[in-house]
Formats: sequence, C-alpha cells, structure tokens
Amino acid sequence: MTGLGELDRPETPAGPGARDARSEQAPGRGTTPAHAPEQARGATPAPAPERAADRKPSAPRRGAADPVKALMHRHRELCERAVDPLEIAAGLEAHGITDRTAARFRHRDVFSLAEEMYARVSRDGDAPPPSAPAAPRARADWALLTLLPGTLCAAALAAVHLTHGRPRLFAAAAGTLAVALALRAALRRGPLSRPDRSAPGRATTWTAWLVAYAVLGDGLLDSAVAGGPDGLPTGTADGSWPLATAPVLALALACGPAAWTAHLFTARARRKLAASRGLEDFAAAVRPLLLGAFALFLGVLAALLTLCATVLDEPAAYAEALTLGALLFLARLLTTHGFAYAPAVVLTATATIQAAALAAVFTSRLPGCGFLATPVETLVTTWGAGSVPTLACGAAALALLVHATRKLTRASAHAPPEPSR
Repeated sequence: MTGLGELDRPETPAGPGARDARSEQAPGRGTTPAHAPEQARGATPAPAPERAADRKPSAPRRGAADPVKALMHRHRELCERAVDPLEIAAGLEAHGITDRTAARFRHRDVFSLAEEMYARVSRDGDAPPPSAPAAPRARADWALLTLLPGTLCAAALAAVHLTHGRPRLFAAAAGTLAVALALRAALRRGPLSRPDRSAPGRATTWTAWLVAYAVLGDGLLDSAVAGGPDGLPTGTADGSWPLATAPVLALALACGPAAWTAHLFTARARRKLAASRGLEDFAAAVRPLLLGAFALFLGVLAALLTLCATVLDEPAAYAEALTLGALLFLARLLTTHGFAYAPAVVLTATATIQAAALAAVFTSRLPGCGFLATPVETLVTTWGAGSVPTLACGAAALALLVHATRKLTRASAHAPPEPSR
C-alpha cells in the first residue's frame, strides 16, 4: 500500500480535525468518551467546506496530467525562440522525439504536438501569427561566385598551355592560388556555405589533397610502378609524369551546378516540411528529392567531363572523376546542413588511402619491403592507375550517400535558420 492508502485508513486519524469529522459524519451514534471533554469545553468543529478546501492533493496532479506543459518546460528555450511551429517540430525531432513518442502526449505526430506547444507559448498579443517559412531564394552574389572557380581554372589552364619554361610554372602557381581563393569565396556564401558562416573546416586540407591527386596522382603512381619518376611534371599530358587537367576543370566548372542543385534540394525540402504531417511522411517525401539531386549533379558533371576532355584533348577518366565529384558533393551537402563530422572523417580516410598507396610503392624499394607494393601494383597492372582513387572515392561516396539518406531526411536538418540578433 502507498502512503496515500495509509492516510485513508479510518483507524489512523491525522489529527483533531479528522476526529471531529468522524464524529459529525455519524451523529446518530453518539459521541465517544474521548470526544466528550472537547465538546464540554465548547470546541467548535471546523465547517465542512473548509475541510474540503484543506485537502488539495489534486493540485499537483493537474500538472502531472498535462504532459505537454512539462515538455514545454524542458524545451522552454526552443519554444521561446521559435518563429513558427515547424522550428519546434524540428527541434523536438532533433532531441529524439518521434511520432510514436508524440502519442504519449496525446498527439498523432510531432507536428501536431509542436503546433500546440507554439500556441501555448506566451507571446505578444499584438504580433501577427507567423506564416510558413519561405524557401530560400537564389541570389545573384552567390550565383556569380560559384561560376568564378570554373572561369579562373579555365583561364589558368589556357595560360599553362600557352607558356613554356619558368613562365609556365608561374602561371600554374598563380592559377592555383586564384582558383583556391575563388573556391573559398564560393563556399562562404550561398547553398554551399556552412550554417554558421564560418571558414571551411579541417576537411578543406583533405579536399585539396584529393583534387591535387586527381591532377598529379595517376601520373605519379604510374611512373612509380614503372620505376620512376625521372623528373618533375612538365605540365603536359605526354610527359614522363603526365597531368590530368580535364577532370579538375570539370570539377571546377561543376561548382555552379552543385550550388544550384543544393539550392533546389533545400527549397523543395522546405516545402515538404511545411506540408508534411509526420516525420515518417516527411522522410519518405525527401528521400527521392535527395537521390534526384544527387543523380542530377552526376549527370551535369558527366556532361562537363565530356566537354572538357574534348576541348583539352585528354582522357575523360569518367570513373575517377565521377566518384570524386560524388564524394565532394555529398560531403559538402552534409556540411551545409550541419553534419560536418562524418564528411571530415570520410575525406580524411580517403586521402589517407591514396597517400598510403603512393607511399607503399616508394617504400617497397627498400630492402626487404618489396611485398608492400604488391596490392597496388596488382591494381595498376589490371585496371590502371585510376583504379586506386576510383575504389577509394567510390567506397567513400557510397558511405556518405547512405549516411545522407539517414541524416538529410530528418526534419531537424531542414529547420529554418534562427533569426539574426
């Protein structure tokens, strides 16, 4: 029995008031000797309404019977800063509250629960009810910035092809610096920027390594397996250390389509969020959008590869360039929606694998270490030098695609940004 059961037992009165109540509830039975002295002294029993008012154990129960109020108290900051119910729904979903959990709060889904929480937050009565969040609009500044890396990369390659000797080296260095600065500017604004508008994180170093490997890696690996290289690259595709410029130019030109594709995906996902009535429904509606945006980017990148290979008269290297482009696109898409840890880890692992393949070939030249290069030499002999980055980037892109289908289909990934203060 609980403590409440002990209080309800008639043989354990709580005090004089309780004894008086028992005496009044049975007037026909007379008073017991224990009560006679009190009545003789003229003691007046408390009236019944006051006794009913003294018993208030039901007040705390009303708070416990209102689970939404308790939930609002736990997420008070979220409710107070929210500009619409969708932001509360996204925040609840980010804290692990699902449609099944919402049933415990007497709601059919998280969206309905968020609407009640938003309506019950104390607000200024003069403020008009907020409308559904508008999808982000395209702006001319970031649209032009995303075209700048491809333009500068094309100009740098033209300068490299038209110069010789030391001027070619200067042109290549200046072009690389210009493209890097333009890419940094493009990633600071627009759909490809981080949510906190901060500078690119530690994944930038490994991204630069992957792009540099796309230019120099295959030629270096091919030459190393054959016993070279005998000198530095000459900047042409027919030297002892050939360069692959067509994939890099295609990737630079694809910065613009990547931004537009990310913008299209974000805008459509926001509309789905405003129209959805459940987390599972929203995830089912956004998943085809994500896969469609991914396929659209790969299609545009393949077309750019064909164009660049034709203009530069170089091999297109479709497998290597498409897997690298898919990896970079998914990594950036996850980063722009607030999931930066997994892309950084995957990019680091991919760059490490490529560096390890090169290091294994050179280390095998030491006495007793020839076995280290056997796996790499087998891949290069069977499928070519491009098989190493293709396998590494392909596996990494597949892992990020699976991760993106889990993270980018959540409502919290598409919550409207907080208003600037």
